[in-house]
Amino acid sequence: MRPGPADPLAHHGDVEARGLLDLAVNVFPGPPPGWLSEAMHAALDASGSYPDPTAAERALAVRHGRAPGEVLATAGAAEAFTLLARRPWRRPVVVHPQFTEPHAALREAGHDVTTVLCGDGFGLPAVPDDADLVVVGNPTNPTGVLHPRAEITALARPGRTVVVDEAFMDAVPHEPETLTGEPGVVVTRSLTKIWGIPGVRAGYLVGPDDLVAELRRTQPLWSVSGVAAAALLACASADPTERAIEQRAWREALEKGLADLGVEVVSSSAPFVLARVGDGVHASLRRAGIAVRRCDTFPGLGPDWVRIAARPPDVTHRLLTALKEIR
Repeated sequence: MRPGPADPLAHHGDVEARGLLDLAVNVFPGPPPGWLSEAMHAALDASGSYPDPTAAERALAVRHGRAPGEVLATAGAAEAFTLLARRPWRRPVVVHPQFTEPHAALREAGHDVTTVLCGDGFGLPAVPDDADLVVVGNPTNPTGVLHPRAEITALARPGRTVVVDEAFMDAVPHEPETLTGEPGVVVTRSLTKIWGIPGVRAGYLVGPDDLVAELRRTQPLWSVSGVAAAALLACASADPTERAIEQRAWREALEKGLADLGVEVVSSSAPFVLARVGDGVHASLRRAGIAVRRCDTFPGLGPDWVRIAARPPDVTHRLLTALKEIR
């Protein structure tokens, strides 16, 4: 077994993928679409001016049927978690296993975070009645589970803020369970995954106008770069369905291949699969030149689990061949 990272909540898949065949990072492979690259390059030409994401926020508000004051552009979804963590929560709850950044941000802000673990099938569990903040993912990273809208909205109540990390929702064709149009819920979104631009740090938050106004006041000036603002504006009118359908086909082929090998998988709606490959397999794959995401850094999971990104058939074939030899 590889030694665990010093801080499991701060561990991310990009550090695992360096120099190896990458099935650890959940970013669409290949360059962004031409129209997106053109928009970002034009923003570089205009970089003599300070960035202003106002136009992007207005366009995103139109996309989601919200008022302009209900959208806040952020330097990736990670900044949204940091801004939210600075509020004076009494009992913040994070539902695990899920993306660890919200939990880490709350911890760094000095909060005592309550962890609530999902049960069998990784469905939503009950949360403490006195929780004034509940953070969930949908579809959840790393399980890929897509929770019904009604189950998440049922968590809401007076005096409680429900935050939904929808970083992978645009990889679900037509986004049937998105809560971006739900007034009482806070949603964080990212362009990183489906559009393949992790280096740009472009994300946004949708929520009640009073909360958004508070977060805007505490946000550092110009934290959203001109290139990120241009990407947000361009993607506000773009349809990710074609890419989402392509990734779904890749994921389904991966799931079938793993099942044929007798590997336990969690039914996923995201562009990745949580698989119980066995203890030591993660390290064995690394020795074979293949990176998958270790999952013992996610609360509620152990070293026998890995997260595998959906990739084109040739990459998936190489992974499955290596797994067959290892197992």
